Amino acid sequence: QVQLVESGGGSVQAGGSLRLSCVASGGRFSISTVAWFRQAPGKEREFVAAMSWNGGMRFYADSVEGRFTISRDNAKNTVYLQMNSLDPEDTAVYSCATKSDWYGYARPERYDYWGQGTQVTVSS
Repeated sequence: QVQLVESGGGSVQAGGSLRLSCVASGGRFSISTVAWFRQAPGKEREFVAAMSWNGGMRFYADSVEGRFTISRDNAKNTVYLQMNSLDPEDTAVYSCATKSDWYGYARPERYDYWGQGTQVTVSS
């Protein structure tokens, strides 16, 4: 069983930055695919970014490409999401997730473990 705990959310003005962290405990985090998803009120959960176990593959949603960066520190069992040039459209609850393979990395139903989420609010 893997437990994921996110932190780093908050309120920021448009154009600002935040860095989210997700710490994993249990399981084999170092060989897992990790991803960030987000869900805004009244909307479906949306893929944000994913990273393979060794960092060799990283993919981003078009809406965040060039502004967000996913990274991981396997020694600390932690995945990060650096978010720059934030826009009010980025307001959502951000959740990290992990699974054992890379297949379907952008599909939330493919993930086995989820954190509780952290709120990000961007004001104009």
